[in-house]
Amino acid sequence: MCTEHGLHLLQDCPPAEGPSLSRRAALVATATAASAVLVGVATPAQAAASAPARRWSRHGLVDLTYPLGPEFPAFAPGEEARRRTVVQIEPDGYYMQEWTLIEHTGTHVDAPGHFAKGGRLADRIAVAELITPAVVIDIAAKAARNPDALVTVDDVRAFERRHGTIPTNAAVLMYSGWGAKVGSVDAYRGTDAAGMLHFPGFDPEAATWLLRHRRIRSLGVDTLSIDRGESETFDTHLIVNGADRYGIENLANLHCIPPTGATITVGLIPFRQGSGGQARVFASW
Repeated sequence: MCTEHGLHLLQDCPPAEGPSLSRRAALVATATAASAVLVGVATPAQAAASAPARRWSRHGLVDLTYPLGPEFPAFAPGEEARRRTVVQIEPDGYYMQEWTLIEHTGTHVDAPGHFAKGGRLADRIAVAELITPAVVIDIAAKAARNPDALVTVDDVRAFERRHGTIPTNAAVLMYSGWGAKVGSVDAYRGTDAAGMLHFPGFDPEAATWLLRHRRIRSLGVDTLSIDRGESETFDTHLIVNGADRYGIENLANLHCIPPTGATITVGLIPFRQGSGGQARVFASW
């Protein structure tokens, strides 16, 4: 649970733990309270149970980014990050690595041009678009029951009844508790026996509603995609990118920030002609 004592929030909700730590969690259990402690993210059931009691500090700063390494689950096998050491301090005098990356691995942004032909690419997204108010819609209880859960228009309306109208140009973020699974590639991808993926995302109808009625800036999720895992048509991507808006995927620690009142900063790497790219994302309020 997040603390109510100023910036000490960082101590109770630490920066996201990557798979290097989560491997320990996976050895213990994939979705138990013990594994949730080790990866630093509550299970969906725990999150749902604790949600009514949560209290947030008046001011806070939280890292929403996973450290990126070869172990981090990729959307498809073979898309994992790769690295090699180029030189070492001994005997070379300095340390340096070489990375091979897919633009959509780890905590990252989907630029409009990812799904919209002729859409703006990573190096064309303005800095002003990357600093935005954020709201967090919690569907952890629903996702604990159904891995194919969606953020629906009803969820958005229920959120607004409780927290007020979503502001213009906001990032609307889905918290499903999926980070508890990040230590297991199969669990995080939700792979079934037939190889189909299962994890939560945004209903295309909700994306359309948010764009039309709230003029949002972006959608963000704590899963591999703003579309749910079993989608084969990527309708939410097509809607969001087609509206010249960007998505943010694989966000961490969304349970640590308040439902409203935070601002997120998205440190997108401006790859030339990039369909997106890795980003350091953090929330402050």
